[in-house]
Amino acid sequence: MASPSRQQNRLAVEGDVADAAVLVRRVLAEAGPSYRVLGGAGLIDALVRRLPGLAPVHHFFWMETTSPSGVAAEGVRWLAAREEKQAASLFDRFFPDSYAQPGRAGVGRWAGIVGETDGGDGVEPLAVAADAWSAAGCGFMGGVITHPSARGRGLARTVSGFVLDALVDRYGRAALMVLAGNTPAIATYERLGMAKHRFGAAQIPNGDYPREVTPTTLI
Repeated sequence: MASPSRQQNRLAVEGDVADAAVLVRRVLAEAGPSYRVLGGAGLIDALVRRLPGLAPVHHFFWMETTSPSGVAAEGVRWLAAREEKQAASLFDRFFPDSYAQPGRAGVGRWAGIVGETDGGDGVEPLAVAADAWSAAGCGFMGGVITHPSARGRGLARTVSGFVLDALVDRYGRAALMVLAGNTPAIATYERLGMAKHRFGAAQIPNGDYPREVTPTTLI
C-alpha cells in the first residue's frame, strides 16, 4: 500500500519475500524512489539484500494497547491554543525531526503538563504528547517530548498515559511508533502496558532507481 504524505511518502509491504521484491521494484519504478518501504523487520532486511540500490534506514517498533495504562495523570490536561503554540518551541529547540508538531496537518489535540522551567523562562509546557493521525479503530499518539530541565521526573510517562487512555476510550486501541534504539522510551511504553512489534524501513538513497529498474521497464 502506497501512502503519499507531506512528511514522508510510505510504501507498506507484506508477504513472501520473492513476491514482495517484484512488487516493490515495480511500484518504486512507477511511483518514484521517494517512497520509504516499511514492513516487518525480517522482510525489509531480506528486500535490502535482494534489491540493488535499496538501503536500510532503521528498525522501529509499532507499539499498541487496548487497555487503560493505570497511570494517575495528575497535572495533565488538554492544552489551550496558546499553550500549543508555546509547545511548538520545544520541538524547534529540542526535537525538530518529530513528525508530529503543533500546527501540522493531521495532528489534533495536545496534552501536557504546564509549569516553570529551571531556566526561568516562565510558565510553559514541560512535557507534551499529541493525538495525531488517529482513525477509526486505532488512535495514534505522537510528538512525545519533555523539556530538558524537567526530565527525570516521569512527566513523559504521565502525559503519555493520559493520551493513551483517552485514545483507548475513544477508539478501542492506541498505538505509536518508536525507533528501536530508543531504549528508555520503549521501556516507558512497556510499563504503560503496550506490546511491541519490530518493523524495518528502507529507501533508495539520493533518489536513484535500483539497478536494472527504470520507469520505462513498466511501459
